[in-house]
Amino acid sequence: MGLTVYGIKTCDTCRKAVKALSDQNAVLHDIRAEPLSAAEWQGLLDKFGDSLVNRKSTTWRSLSETDRAAPALDLLMAHPSLMKRPVIKQGDKLYMGWSEETRTALSV
Repeated sequence: MGLTVYGIKTCDTCRKAVKALSDQNAVLHDIRAEPLSAAEWQGLLDKFGDSLVNRKSTTWRSLSETDRAAPALDLLMAHPSLMKRPVIKQGDKLYMGWSEETRTALSV
């Protein structure tokens, strides 16, 4: 069973995750090159809530106060790079970030 790593190809953390998971046939899904649908974003938001939005990112800091007040779904649809990365899908399981906990769960 392969893994899907949702992220951005220029993100160092996403590249580390894909490399570490290469023996599990991990594939990077670049969310800027291949945007997620509203339903896909909603599924991620249902799992992770507002923590999916990276409020420490450069993209977040560049947004106006008005933009920041928008619902998370609207923000992520308009600015996919706001997603806390990577999000890794293994079957029906989802993991966010490249933490020790995620690496342990994925046997890396």
